[in-house]
Amino acid sequence: MENNILDFDTVCLSEDGEGIKIIDQTRLPGEITFLTLKTDEEIWRAINILQVRGAPAIGVTAALAMYVLSLSMPKTSYADFARVFAEKKAYLDSSRPTAVNLSWALKKMEKVVLDHEGTDPSELIPLLKEEALRIYREDIEVCHAIGENGLTLVKKGDGILTHCNAGKLCAVQYGTATAPIYLGHERGYNFRVFCDETRPLLQGARLTSFELVSAGVDTTVICDNMSGMVMKKGWVNAVFVGCDRVAANGDTANKIGTSVVAAVAKQYGVPMYICAPTSTIDLSTPTGEEIVIEERKPDEVTEMWYKERMAPKNVKVFNPAFDVTDASLITAIVTEKGIAYPPYTKTLREMVEKE
Repeated sequence: MENNILDFDTVCLSEDGEGIKIIDQTRLPGEITFLTLKTDEEIWRAINILQVRGAPAIGVTAALAMYVLSLSMPKTSYADFARVFAEKKAYLDSSRPTAVNLSWALKKMEKVVLDHEGTDPSELIPLLKEEALRIYREDIEVCHAIGENGLTLVKKGDGILTHCNAGKLCAVQYGTATAPIYLGHERGYNFRVFCDETRPLLQGARLTSFELVSAGVDTTVICDNMSGMVMKKGWVNAVFVGCDRVAANGDTANKIGTSVVAAVAKQYGVPMYICAPTSTIDLSTPTGEEIVIEERKPDEVTEMWYKERMAPKNVKVFNPAFDVTDASLITAIVTEKGIAYPPYTKTLREMVEKE
């Protein structure tokens, strides 16, 4: 029987407990391939080249990574262990700059080491494993809660548009922006979903549509520049997207093109919902202006998906991985703790501090 993408966690500990098992997303939708990562170079590369991607999944990967890497760190003294731990943490933190969940999870793991200063390294390792697995389990619970909260914003038979992949492939299970879709599908809501292709890496066409079709959801792929037409026709009742970082004022960094979707949605009166765990809310970043935007290689635009190069050799290429959607274009931000509405400077802080 063929593998079904929904039968597997996107990221988890390997069967022997000494590595990280991931679905290689660069091979989808053509084949479902699993990788086991055990070295810091393998993990860094997997995050950097998007074998594992999506803010929640990257966070879980980072947490599991620090436990897996701790197995081979010096056991001679706490000082040696902590020094190498800090080096590995800094190295992994450099793999991608925009997604706050990466640094968030690494800091969570580092806190275990710092809170147990002087502890024998052999006693630290089980504590690191416990924290990594807590972050893993929490991701599943958080995404399910985001789904429940998001589902209150739509009704049966609605058309939903989504951009990039904020599905189960961006998390352990459920996803963020697709969590309401999955829960609604289970309960007979009969959603019609439009997946933006999402140039230049095609996460919507390759990943979101793949997993939604696997789940039996009514799914249509559209090119990014078709969103205005489907909204004008009245086929879209809500937009659900994920994000990689939310600034304190509600500005949101997400996959390139999200701000265009938001502007078009505002034009046609379609609500724009950001689905994000509170770990993605960065109150230390005042506005979207301060968010560092990753720029990627030009050949992702000019060559990656073509048999022959599709642009002149000497042409300039601007290839930002993300853009920032202004808070004024966002109807609400859906978290596991509830739904935040404007003014975001107030409601986001309340959401983060909420027990």
